[in-house]
This record gives sequence, structure tokens and C-alpha cells, in this order.
Amino acid sequence: MALGATIYKATIDISDIDRGYYATHLCTLARHPSETEERLAIRLLSFCLFVGDSDKKLEFGRGLSTEGEPALWEIDDTGSIARWIEVGLPDVKQARKSAGRSDQEIIIAYGEDRIEPWWKQVHADMGKIEKLSVAMVKDAEVAQMMPLMQRTMHLSVTVQDGVTWLSDSVHTAQVQLHWLLRRD
Repeated sequence: MALGATIYKATIDISDIDRGYYATHLCTLARHPSETEERLAIRLLSFCLFVGDSDKKLEFGRGLSTEGEPALWEIDDTGSIARWIEVGLPDVKQARKSAGRSDQEIIIAYGEDRIEPWWKQVHADMGKIEKLSVAMVKDAEVAQMMPLMQRTMHLSVTVQDGVTWLSDSVHTAQVQLHWLLRRD
């Protein structure tokens, strides 16, 4: 018998001072049995950082079990993909394909011990993908987010000067994207 996804429900109050974006979002995240809680946390962080950037709706992809879908994406009314957000360390072929299907692609890498060798291997080819930006989150910052990852959570998220603070009634995490390749 196959294991099912674990469902997480989040109420997120976002105050993004950098973008002038203030909203509350109710999110349901499905964590595939093979997905780590760290990856779930990065997906949630990515949602907080990029929701509301445009008039398009940012949605979570169907997860690791669905090939050819990102962690998050913005799809417009015509079905075109405005933004493709991937979490992890995709290969160049996958990044090219994703960029070809979208107007903008963002990769959020995590796992510092794997990022440096991955980036050394792919940075020249990734740099040729005009629509691509790549950021990383440091392990210590990911670890700060782990106590916040509960099956039911109410988070307050504040973004100012590129720094994100996430908190619930007990825990607080401070996280920053460290850009390896940035295109605006």
C-alpha cells in the first residue's frame, strides 16, 4: 500500500515592506512521502517571497510525484506560465526546459554541502539561460524554520531589506536569499 501525502494547512500573514505587499493567505500544502520537511519549508518560504508580485495567481505544484511541474508557478488566464519556481538542484537540461515553458524561472537551492559542487558544474550553462535567477538558503536558516513546520500553522511573515522573518506564537526564523545569479 502506497503512503499518501501529508497535508499541511497554513494561515500566513505577510507584510512585505520591500514590495509594499500586505495580505493574508490560506494555504494547503501536500508533502509527498519522499519530500523532506526542509524542502516543504523552502516551498512555503518561496510562496511568501513571490506571492503578489503580479496579478497572476501563484500556486503550489502537485509535488515531487508529478514530473514536469515546479514547486510553485504563476499561470495567467490564458494558461501561459509567467513564473516557474523550482526548489532544489535541478540539472541544466531541466532548467532550460522550464525556462522555455515560462517567462521567468527562479531556482531556490538548499543543502549547502551539495550547492557548491552543483553550482561549479552548472553555473556556466545556467548563466546562458536569460530568464533564470538562482538563489540559495543557508542550512542554519533552514534549520531555524523547522520548528515552524507544523501540520496546522499560523505564521507572521515580515520582509524588509531582503531579510525575511517568519514566526508563530513560539518560534522565530530569520532567512535571506543569497543570490548566485540574479536577473530582474
